[in-house]
Amino acid sequence: MSISAQIAKHLRDVHFGGNWTSVNLKETLSDVTWQQAATKVQSFNTIAALVYHMNYYLDLVIKVMQGGPLDGKDKYSWEMPPITNEEEWQQLLNKTWSDAETLAGLIEKFPEDKLAKDFLDGKYGSNFRNLEGIAEHCHYHLGQIVILKKLTLPENQN
Repeated sequence: MSISAQIAKHLRDVHFGGNWTSVNLKETLSDVTWQQAATKVQSFNTIAALVYHMNYYLDLVIKVMQGGPLDGKDKYSWEMPPITNEEEWQQLLNKTWSDAETLAGLIEKFPEDKLAKDFLDGKYGSNFRNLEGIAEHCHYHLGQIVILKKLTLPENQN
């Protein structure tokens, strides 16, 4: 399996399952209600905000890999429209699953000899660092989501 295919697998695994942590976004979020996703716990981000934030970067990288410019800023990655009903929550989830599969497909086709080259102008590091970093970023926030999910269960609400 090529390195590009392995990176794509890593991204799919954190989203859909099969990684060695045995935790993935789709299964973790499968029974999260929109109310739970939108619940603010102390000063932490909501589950919905974390999902939006993770997917913000997938969306940016998809556009770059399709030949577009890098048109985004870190501060915008938290500017999520509020989730006020189940339909909006499902739309966010469906976009997340679709974007994860789209990006994984693009990564699979990415020429292995370009992985060590600069991502865009080089200030972001290599293509490998950025593509693998997307999956690492998702794992990091998945851990937060797992904790927030437990904290937002109805029996844990005051």
